[in-house]
Amino acid sequence: MTWTTVDELDAVTLPDGFVWRPIRRRFGIKAFGVNAYTAKEAGGRIIEEHTEQALGHQEIYLVLRGRARFTIDGTEHELGPGQMVFLRDPGLRRGAVALDDYTVVIALGGKPGSPHVVSPWEAMFAAAPAVERGDWDEAVKIHQEALAEFPKNAALLYNLACIESLAGRSLDSLLHLERAVELDPKLARRAQADPDFDALRSEPAFPA
Repeated sequence: MTWTTVDELDAVTLPDGFVWRPIRRRFGIKAFGVNAYTAKEAGGRIIEEHTEQALGHQEIYLVLRGRARFTIDGTEHELGPGQMVFLRDPGLRRGAVALDDYTVVIALGGKPGSPHVVSPWEAMFAAAPAVERGDWDEAVKIHQEALAEFPKNAALLYNLACIESLAGRSLDSLLHLERAVELDPKLARRAQADPDFDALRSEPAFPA
């Protein structure tokens, strides 16, 4: 048995401005997905805008403290402490902003009828602090560990290629980018505008 509090969890600030506080990863939970989210300030994003269409997850969001304004399929809902919202349809677009600077939202999810599989995005979130401080070895290691489990995940491969490009590992970056584009051709256009690849864009092997 392990004890902790939300405030003792790692606080990983993501580019969208919200703060990811890993619960599943902290405890090594394999049975279900669960994480906490906070915002940097009142009015700031606390749940990114997204759908669960790709993963097929149903989700439930519980406001642990403070208040949050959820926007679900274009409709706003304000939730306070102890209130929750369940999203049965993975295709519904959802997101939320914190209305108090101390707001905490717990998110739980999984795919009906299937054993829980750790979501690959966790590795990308977990690597963010290492990327921020330029610890390329650690960021690459986190992605490689995830790719050992999800070798055909295009997003992981693309993100790894970004990191390797920033680290000056041109050959590794091009190889992983090539594989990502093979799996998801739409990533070629994204790479063309991605500043992470500025140093590689003139390479013959860079995807057109």
